Amino acid sequence: MTFILNQANSIANNMLKELRDKNLQQDRARFRQHVEKLGSILAFEISKHLPYKAENVETPLGTSTIQVLSEQPVLITVLRAGIPFFQGFQYFFDQADCGFVGAQRKENGEAITIDLDYLTSPALEGKQLIMIDPMLATGKSFVKAVEALLRYGKPAHVYIAALVAAPEGIAYLKEKLKLPYSVYTCALDEKLNAQSYIVPGLGDAGDLSYGEKI
Repeated sequence: MTFILNQANSIANNMLKELRDKNLQQDRARFRQHVEKLGSILAFEISKHLPYKAENVETPLGTSTIQVLSEQPVLITVLRAGIPFFQGFQYFFDQADCGFVGAQRKENGEAITIDLDYLTSPALEGKQLIMIDPMLATGKSFVKAVEALLRYGKPAHVYIAALVAAPEGIAYLKEKLKLPYSVYTCALDEKLNAQSYIVPGLGDAGDLSYGEKI
């Protein structure tokens, strides 16, 4: 399943437009706030497909039965770019166990490789896992991170959340990811360019949030 938020008109499109605008991107606080808000919107959409159970609650006038989450999902984000996006998910899943992945993109000639230099996670066996990273470009970082996380147990389902995705990344997940998974993104863009950056994309989410790295 691939859910694409901007296939239906909503206020989220205003936030996405401003995230892409190269002039408005100069305002880091505004950029981070929009990323957080879109994270919360995707968290809400994902929440519709998580396991639920019925619970009773006593009101001042009687009893109400309501469907609530059976358990919180596990949230995993990729440092550093994923932090504002991740915080948006935490607004909804505020009791979730969380983990973090340090992933670096390496360009070796025409080949793109991903180095994982940091990994920490709670137990994942049988859990609903949400992988949070602003950009789904080649898909290699998502696949490598999920494969590395299997040392903590096999999740029941993996929800891959991205601000912007490329068709090549979607295809790579379909080819390589061997677990049940779904993709949730705010926009599916046109393509990757020769340097494997998403076009039209929005630039480097980490640099736009926190400043250029050297």
